[in-house]
This record gives sequence, structure tokens and C-alpha cells, in this order.
Amino acid sequence: MKFHTRFKGLAVSSVLAAACATLAPVALAAQLDSDARTVIPHDVTQIIVVDYRAMQNSPAAMDLKARILPPEIKQLEQALKSSGFNENHDVEQLAFAAYRTGEGDGVKIFGIAQGQFSLSEILATFKKNKVKATLYRTNRLYPMGSSGMMVTFLNPTTMVFGSSDAIKPALDARDGIAPNFLTNQEMLGQMGGVDSQPLWSILDQKGTQYMMRGLLGEASQLADYDQIKKRLLGSRYTMNFQNGVKFSLDVATPDTFTAATLSSVLNAAAMYKKVSGTASEKQAVDATTIDSSAGQLEVRFATSDSQFSSLLQSPLFQSVVR
Repeated sequence: MKFHTRFKGLAVSSVLAAACATLAPVALAAQLDSDARTVIPHDVTQIIVVDYRAMQNSPAAMDLKARILPPEIKQLEQALKSSGFNENHDVEQLAFAAYRTGEGDGVKIFGIAQGQFSLSEILATFKKNKVKATLYRTNRLYPMGSSGMMVTFLNPTTMVFGSSDAIKPALDARDGIAPNFLTNQEMLGQMGGVDSQPLWSILDQKGTQYMMRGLLGEASQLADYDQIKKRLLGSRYTMNFQNGVKFSLDVATPDTFTAATLSSVLNAAAMYKKVSGTASEKQAVDATTIDSSAGQLEVRFATSDSQFSSLLQSPLFQSVVR
């Protein structure tokens, strides 16, 4: 599976899919613990982390999630539920990590759930239901119902779940057999500016290129963008729905000229959409500011809940998340 292509470059679709988890009025930070960080392979292309407790508390969040959540993540979540976990109480934070496999453009994805898990009760239920673990070195992998997914516990507060071929390389990273996320200084640097937020995501260079292509649409065919896309170093975003909708995206480039050029291209695409788009799309453009500073592209979006709801019905939104 080509993760970026299937997820539309993990652009607005993934932003909004993850953002639905913050629709309830909470102000908690979604941080990864040390075990969660070590289980992520070095060649990670994107990490999305959300405060999962807020997700179940908002009908609007669930509606948004139903519209755009990619099928791969839906499958992971369904496997989690079918294993007997109560996502309202057990799971506090949920992360998804996508990493490159070295096989062309192949990308694998797995989930990391953090919370206060009663391992004794969970294991007793597995035993009662005759769920048998398979060993991967010292790691016990349990099947998650009939989904074909597996789950393993790193500690009483952190578990990893996904397909066997996705989580085994992750366990290799955690066990020191392969490099892990903590050796990826570029991505660690991106995380430092956002992991205090209830929703955040970081992308590597290739993930950023796909994301920007999705955001730019037809404007990505312009010669200016073709020249600068290879100079995109990485990106990060946060989003929340507290007192309206707020979205913040920063894209790192090597110099002020590249950032300014990218800002100009994105502003040109926004002006085109303002002229040709629907009323809700024009409102979205008006609610967006695009600028650059010290080699960094900065995109900020803020609007009301009602205006954002209208945007979800627009052709622009449908074309981005299709």
C-alpha cells in the first residue's frame, strides 16, 4: 500500500480525521511516553497523536470522523474495540505512526494506545476466550478478534497494535535491533514545538511534499512549486475546536527565499479558490493567513464552528479527502 497516495498525501484528510478528537472542550496535552517513542522506527514519515478521550464526547467529532477517516485507521480502531477494550475508559491517547519500509514507496502504519490498562483483567479475558499469544523474541503478540490484527503490551500504560508485518519492525526498533525514532533528529526537532497540544502531527520531507501537493491542488503543477518541493524539509501541525476551529501548520525550508516563494505559490492558489470557489470556500480563504518567516512557511486558519460545518459540505473538501 502506498500510504501517502491512499491518504491523499496525509494532508487535509488526515488533519481533519485526527482533529475530530479535539472537538470537546479539553485542554490536555497528547504526549508520547518513552516506550511509545522507542517503538516508532527511525524512518517514520508521519506521526499523529490525539487526546482520544475527547473523541467520544462530541457528535460533531464522530460525524467528521465518519466522513473522512481512512479505512486503514478505521480497521485499526475496530480491531481495538473488538478485543474488548473500552475506549471511553481504557484509552486516553491514541497515536498512529506511518513509516517507510525501504521497499519503493511502501509505507506501513500501526497504532499506539496509551492509558491505564488493567493487564491482569485483559490477560484473564484472553485466557478465558482461549486467545493464545505468539512469541516474537520476548514480546507476546495477541490476535485481536478476527481482524487479523495483533496487539502487544510494552508496559501497563502503553500497547501497540496493527498487522503483524507492521508491528514486528516496530518491536525491532524498540528492542534495539533497528534504529528507532529517538535517533531521527530531524523529526524529534519537529515534535518539540507541538507535543504539548491536544492534537499534533509531524511529517518528514517526503510526507510534507505529498501534503503540500494536496493542499495546492492544480497549483502544484506550477513551475515554481516543482522547483521548491525538493527543498521542503519537514512540517508539523496542530488543530483544535475550542472556541471555534483553529489550525496551525508550519513547513520548514532551508532559507527565507524558499519559504517566501512557497508562500507566494500558496497565496496564489488561495486567491484562485476565492475567485472560483463556493461561498463557504471563499469564507475559508478569508479565514486563512499564509506567510513566511525565517525560512518557515506559516499557515493559520481560524473560523467559527458553523462556518467550518459549511466547509465540510463543499466540493473543495470533498475533492481533498476523496
